[in-house]
Amino acid sequence: MPHIDEYRFGYFIVDGKEYDSDIRIIDNIIEIWHDHGLSWEDVEPVVKTKPKIIVIGTGSSGVVQVSDDIKEKIKQQGIKLIIAKTQEACRIFNELRKKGERVNAVLHSTC
Repeated sequence: MPHIDEYRFGYFIVDGKEYDSDIRIIDNIIEIWHDHGLSWEDVEPVVKTKPKIIVIGTGSSGVVQVSDDIKEKIKQQGIKLIIAKTQEACRIFNELRKKGERVNAVLHSTC
């Protein structure tokens, strides 16, 4: 199970590997994701595997907005959604994974 070792503006360290971009964590896979907005196409891959929880990190300052449409589509799937600034989103993700929850994440690295 991936563990976010560190997050700082512009990059993440996950399981000892550095990523200098936005990332998605889908089950045990880390994908690079590049966008300054958040569309359904960005979120859909983390929804498809039907996790119990999705954590969205909205950037260092929380600039990325999650549309009502995205929130509604996730809710319709019966998936709990947690939205937080990326630092807090990483902490929450790690905590949930440690508890054994099936959780995926979409994490913005800047803004």
